[in-house]
Amino acid sequence: MPRNQQNQAAKAISGAFSPEERELLIVKYAYLVKHYAGRMAMRLPSSVLFDELVSAGSVGLIDAIDKFDPSKDVDLKTYASYRIKGAILDELRSMDWYSRPMRKKMQDIEKAMTAVEAREGRPAKDWEIAEELGMELEAYFKILSNIHNIALFSFDEYIKDDANDILAKKSFQDKIMSDDDPDKHLAKEEMKQVVARAIRSLSQKEQTVISLYYYNELTLKEIGEVLSLTESRICQIHTMTLIKLRSRLRQYFQN
Repeated sequence: MPRNQQNQAAKAISGAFSPEERELLIVKYAYLVKHYAGRMAMRLPSSVLFDELVSAGSVGLIDAIDKFDPSKDVDLKTYASYRIKGAILDELRSMDWYSRPMRKKMQDIEKAMTAVEAREGRPAKDWEIAEELGMELEAYFKILSNIHNIALFSFDEYIKDDANDILAKKSFQDKIMSDDDPDKHLAKEEMKQVVARAIRSLSQKEQTVISLYYYNELTLKEIGEVLSLTESRICQIHTMTLIKLRSRLRQYFQN
């Protein structure tokens, strides 16, 4: 069915929105929940229960159907997909599996990278970061793998609020995608440009890994096959890339 017909159908449903019609929409798009939960589960440790991801995704689906606005030129399936993935990611972040020592290691890597880049005036290389940390390259790579294996690591963490310098209740993604009032449109566009610049500062290989992982939704193993690298090496590149992005975004918002 063409998008305009789907939106017209959704509009008719949302106008009356009887319990029966709402249930039909939930059943119709329930397959999206299992699809995205399954794809994310392939990237996570075995300790993460698939049912937990499905439960979170189901909440996202229901929220999408309840909040869908047919007046906006957005396909219901596209909107539901976005809300489902967002709900699953929110659930994963709330679990917060990182121990204090592991968080300290992440911070140390970020500081070492920043120090090297400030000194050299260019993106830091892996061996330079390891040297700055005072460890062997193999040990450094092992830390990156451990960080990735513990949980889903994302640069989309909460950022500081300019007014009170405490953790705000909006993440990078929220600020970019939320339906704020028109006065905040320029700020949202600026943030998109900041994220785009941060991504462009990455190496071609890092940009490719990010694109294949988040846009094409390939697993680390599948990305390794595309780039002719081991899954372990892709894991390390992915983790370090997110640390780089988080560092660049934090620097922008703290200036």
